[in-house]
Amino acid sequence: MAWNEPGNNNGDNGRDNDPWGNNNRGNKGGRDQGPPDLDEVFNKLSQKLGGKFGGKGGKGPSIGGGGALGIGVIAAIAIAIWVFAGFYTIGEAERGVVLRLGKYDRVVDPGLNWRPRFIDEVTPVNVQAIRSLRSSGLMLTKDENVVTVAMDVQYRVADPYKYLFRVTNADDSLRQATDSALRAVIGDSLMDSILTSGRQQIRQSTQETLNDIIDTYDLGLVIVDVNFQSARPPEQVKDAFDDAIAAREDEERFIREAEAYKNEILPKATGRAERLKKEAQGYSERVTNEALGQVAQFEKLLPEYQAAPEVTRNRLYLDAMEEVYTSTSKVLVDSDSSGNLLYLPIDKLAGQEGQTQTKRKAQSSSAYDQIELESQRTDTNSDSQSRSTGTRQGRY
Repeated sequence: MAWNEPGNNNGDNGRDNDPWGNNNRGNKGGRDQGPPDLDEVFNKLSQKLGGKFGGKGGKGPSIGGGGALGIGVIAAIAIAIWVFAGFYTIGEAERGVVLRLGKYDRVVDPGLNWRPRFIDEVTPVNVQAIRSLRSSGLMLTKDENVVTVAMDVQYRVADPYKYLFRVTNADDSLRQATDSALRAVIGDSLMDSILTSGRQQIRQSTQETLNDIIDTYDLGLVIVDVNFQSARPPEQVKDAFDDAIAAREDEERFIREAEAYKNEILPKATGRAERLKKEAQGYSERVTNEALGQVAQFEKLLPEYQAAPEVTRNRLYLDAMEEVYTSTSKVLVDSDSSGNLLYLPIDKLAGQEGQTQTKRKAQSSSAYDQIELESQRTDTNSDSQSRSTGTRQGRY
């Protein structure tokens, strides 16, 4: 019996037990009339559907047949809506993780896909976007100093299923792992190394430690890069550390300048040394050959001396005197002459020769070139002496 069926009285005045207070069912126009009966609502709906889908001539089927047909149409429409509602799209950079009745089923690729509505649940995950998180704070170094360190980690999702279901929150777990790895590396480093030259090593060590932690937790993430942002000493000693860092930078700058100067000067000095060495070798060979030539000359002169010692001795004497007087500004006078004075402007000739030699010395760029000029001059004097000696020998 329904709760508002007539006859279910509570004993007073034959009134129905209506919770809306509409105990007088005959009061159809009253404002306190309760909601209609559910059976009556369904009956009216069946009659309306039966009238629409009934037979020709205005006579429809019975109320039961029309209701069954209407329910079938509604079911077909509902199924069509359910089928079309199951289509969904996964973006190019995403992968869809499918749960069937709450249990992991598969990972779908980008494109148009279909799932049974209310049975499968799809969660798209972007696997190409580069995500970033930042870790910073006061940390204790190996030499018991406190330093403020900040590091930025860039990562992406490698396995959507592990990213969603291996841990409660993969991003938060990675943040905690980054903080732990950074503190471990800073705890094994000295403060001077952290602030100056050891930053690259700290970055590499932090990335390796973080990869080990991620592999252990199986987060489904891949570390793309780790950037060591900044490292600052406490504010109380910041000025002193800034001065120390500036001094180290000046030291490195001076070292680089010295290396640059060395790289510039050393090749020039090496080339100059090689040139001087070659010139010295050439000078040595030339002097040696000249000495050998003089020895050969004296060896040829020996037979002549043995054949005519007096004549050869006089010739050598005259050659020596000619060589001595060549560099002097003297006037030679023949005492046996008949009063005629023979003037030889040897000083002017010597001055002109000296000027010529000075010009040649100015054009020469090496001491060995000057020596070569002097040797050439000596050879010239020797040739002239030889010619004059030959002339004297002819006279004798």
